[in-house]
Amino acid sequence: MLKKSIISFLLLFFTLNSAFAREINTYKPPFKHERQPQSIPFKPLLSVSKPWKICAVYPHLKDSYWLSINYGMVEQAKILGITLKVLEAGGYPELDKQKGQLQYCKKWGADAIILGTVDRTAYNGILSQFTGDIPVFSMTNDIDMSDPDIKMHIKAKVGVDWYYMGKQAGVFLAQRHPKGSGTVKVAWLPGPKQRGGTKPVNSGFLDALQNSDIEVVSTLWADNSKELQRNLIQQLFTEHPDINYIVGGAVAAEVAISELRTNHKTDDVKIISTYLSHGVYRGLRRGKILFSPTDKMAQQAQMSVDQAVRYLENKPMEFDLAPKIQPLTPEYLPREVITDSLSPAEYRPVFNVENHDVAH
Repeated sequence: MLKKSIISFLLLFFTLNSAFAREINTYKPPFKHERQPQSIPFKPLLSVSKPWKICAVYPHLKDSYWLSINYGMVEQAKILGITLKVLEAGGYPELDKQKGQLQYCKKWGADAIILGTVDRTAYNGILSQFTGDIPVFSMTNDIDMSDPDIKMHIKAKVGVDWYYMGKQAGVFLAQRHPKGSGTVKVAWLPGPKQRGGTKPVNSGFLDALQNSDIEVVSTLWADNSKELQRNLIQQLFTEHPDINYIVGGAVAAEVAISELRTNHKTDDVKIISTYLSHGVYRGLRRGKILFSPTDKMAQQAQMSVDQAVRYLENKPMEFDLAPKIQPLTPEYLPREVITDSLSPAEYRPVFNVENHDVAH
């Protein structure tokens, strides 16, 4: 009875949610650099013709960004009654492990694979070696659609251009310190070098700082682990004790809050994040973080599952989709945006869904 009640609640919640469709972007022509966004309503499917087997491969589940993606994907799989298997590589350097996971998806008999790649170009010329003829759907992290092998096997994609995530953070900072207002010093911690979305984030952020009084005095790269980011921030306090801002990924921003408090610098140094997490959300609410954009991770995952199922069922679909990036500040935290972005606080990773419920 409890299981049925939970399923009924989820169906009711997502039905109500879809009745007031969120606006998202579709890009035409799809997969092109010159593509133009068009705003469309997003109403996810609520049923399927058969319990499709979908295999989802993530770079990692080490931070709440990917945890929120897991949540959105799992909830949509529960509603549809599909079978979902989730695999995570353990980090952006783990390309070989992710390749093995793609092969596992093929052996498992997946009808479709959702891929959050650890590297944009890592599968150039070789994706089909690991996936065979299974349709693949790119999610969140960009993949090189100019490669013939990738173009042949990637059927559709969901994800924002992370250039604009970095650019939004840079624009916020540049508007606070326009040219002639007085130089301020910024430490920039974008995340893992050349992995995930950090390269376009870096470009967008630096481009936005042109014609401002922002001086980036240090750029430090490391994987998105709290230990590594903490080491970088401690290094910063030694090498640049006079910095005014720490700007970086969500893990860096979360760690910066505690490190600033420990080093009694909470009034001297401000924090900006390039993407949202649970810790960043708490930091925004408490006024400890000044700004973060969100690419609505939970909604993004829901969109990706919906996209894969539409393809399998030959239903009308859009091939190149993205949530609308939303800027957030302590004064502006709309509930529906947070719902579309973050998993509930008590949520834990789920790796298997079957018959409308978590499978163990």
